[in-house]
Amino acid sequence: MNELIAVAVITILAVISPGPDFAMVTRNSYTYGRRIGLLAAFGIACGVQVHVLYTVFGIAVIITHSPVLFLAMKLLGAGYLVYLGWKSLTSKSVLQLGSESGPRPSASKAFGMGFLTNALNPKTMLFVVATYSQVVQANNSLGINFAYGLFMSVSHWLWFSLVAIFFSAEVLRQRMLSKQQVIDKVIGSALIGLGISLVMPGAGH
Repeated sequence: MNELIAVAVITILAVISPGPDFAMVTRNSYTYGRRIGLLAAFGIACGVQVHVLYTVFGIAVIITHSPVLFLAMKLLGAGYLVYLGWKSLTSKSVLQLGSESGPRPSASKAFGMGFLTNALNPKTMLFVVATYSQVVQANNSLGINFAYGLFMSVSHWLWFSLVAIFFSAEVLRQRMLSKQQVIDKVIGSALIGLGISLVMPGAGH
């Protein structure tokens, strides 16, 4: 039971801490509406499973002990976040509630943004690896280990679904859209900063 509580506490704290997932879901929700935000949230939850799978099957040991592989993953994750941040920072679109104008991502693209933002985030990898290596007992069955992984995914899905619902609420969304240029630049700068921080010395600690 202590192990379960420890996993739950660590997961909840990791989920609600601000990061690239939060920034991406927030922007998608207030810009494109609830459906796009919820799809991105589901993508994040599925992205967590990538980290769970390679951790449970031991690939994480190779990554964490191979500076080259870990650096490659950090560069991929950082590059994707900088790309998302640059798109937000340089966005010129001005949307209005009920307007059909402006580029709206498809369902698959919204899901993919959430999936890649999480799957390419080395900090999520470190959270999952640390949880399994420091808290979860080594002699646990695969069923128990995957159950913990499912809990991590469901926790991400529920939290970021709430974020999507909150930031897509009509009153709040209208206020945010009225200041869209400023908010896009703030979120874009935050994503670029997060991306750069991943490849700085000491990142992930």
